[in-house]
Amino acid sequence: MDLYHPVKIGNVELEGNLFLAPIAGYSDRAFRTLCVECGASFCTTEMVSAEALTRGSGKTEELMLKSPAEKHYAVQIFGGNGDVMARAVPLVLERTDCDVIDINGGCPVPKITKSGAGSMLTKEPERLYSIVKAVKDASIKYASEHQERGNVPVTVKIRSGWDSSSITWKECAEAALKAGADGITIHARTKAQGYAGHSDWNIVRQLVEFVNGKIPVFGSGDASTPETARQMLEETGVDAVMFARGAMGDPFLFKRTKEYLLTGSYSMETLQERLAAGFRELYLNVEVQGERAACLQMRKKFCAYSSGIKGGASLRKQIVQAESCAEYKRIFSSYLEQNTVN
Repeated sequence: MDLYHPVKIGNVELEGNLFLAPIAGYSDRAFRTLCVECGASFCTTEMVSAEALTRGSGKTEELMLKSPAEKHYAVQIFGGNGDVMARAVPLVLERTDCDVIDINGGCPVPKITKSGAGSMLTKEPERLYSIVKAVKDASIKYASEHQERGNVPVTVKIRSGWDSSSITWKECAEAALKAGADGITIHARTKAQGYAGHSDWNIVRQLVEFVNGKIPVFGSGDASTPETARQMLEETGVDAVMFARGAMGDPFLFKRTKEYLLTGSYSMETLQERLAAGFRELYLNVEVQGERAACLQMRKKFCAYSSGIKGGASLRKQIVQAESCAEYKRIFSSYLEQNTVN
């Protein structure tokens, strides 16, 4: 099979196999718009609290918004209680037209794991099973009551384990399969590693072999360039690569990787193109959040867009002070006047 190819998740057919991960604070509707336009095959929202959703949080509603550019997308939910997760499902399906519901079993942040969610599910395969089954059953029930909506597949993202002495990916995969999951993503670091060290692609390959084609497997962790994405596909046999931190401030990563998988080479965007993408993301967020909130949020995002460029450190000192679109324009206009590199 070609390295770049279609993927099927349950009844959802995707044109390609380059995915954007659910990245808290980054994979909002505006950024997903840019990623899809640059060739992302499938994107997932930032993680949404099932508890907050059932309590009617307005912020939660905003997180679930679909990008106009997205043909297909997933809403990711998290929680440590199967009943609450099940109650969240019809709310997601009523308020969005998402194609997939993803369950977060990988977030290592303490405030998430303390609630029994995120990586805690990787530590407790029995809890993972009960939550995946609750969400899957709720999705099936909703489909039976709203036939026009159709069946919405359920996927889960896990880590390789809690720490080096508790590697549980196989038990988690077994639990997910038994509970009826339609796909599984693995970030092959432990919870204890967080985002440090290396992702163990041997575990990714072993998971692919263990699942043996029953459901698709998606790989995450250390695939951050066209070359490493290709390497992951070749070495592990995953059905798709899920870009996370490598895509932050770089929606063009999808374009370059698609080109590389199809032709063996790729072209780089110019600095002007990169910054124009950042401003497009800013203005898309202004439409949703208003100027001040969007500008404050874009501080970290413009820092990501400016990563690796000449004079980036001094530029970022100005970025983190910006509070308006006009300030961003002034900062970057001044920078471009002083720097002619692409």
